[in-house]
Amino acid sequence: MNLNSKTWIWIGRVMSGVMIAFFVFDGGIQLIVFDFVRDGMAQMGIPVELARPLGVIMLSATLLYAIPQTAVIGAILLTADLGGAMAAHLRDTTPVLVHNIAVVLMGAMVWGGLWLRDPRLRALMPWRR
Repeated sequence: MNLNSKTWIWIGRVMSGVMIAFFVFDGGIQLIVFDFVRDGMAQMGIPVELARPLGVIMLSATLLYAIPQTAVIGAILLTADLGGAMAAHLRDTTPVLVHNIAVVLMGAMVWGGLWLRDPRLRALMPWRR
């Protein structure tokens, strides 16, 4: 399997694009503070006043992830954001396992997409030697 082929690079771009679209949507709804965002934050015990700052953080990290030169720092920041989401869900009474599996899968897509599209990252984190 030649991971330097254009097919794998495009798969990585698509994976990253899906995650970018999701994070832009998620950050955007936090900036607008829809009623369901307000209700969800209240249910999890998070002050609603934090919605906009959290949206700005998510959109900033997503922008960094979308730019090839800053994609690694963006992925690190998105991973931190996902860790915060996981911690918030652990405090919530909703089905923890389902939410946390989704968060872990999103983190895997963030890093998997970046790993497939960036040969420097593949060299740093080889699948095999």
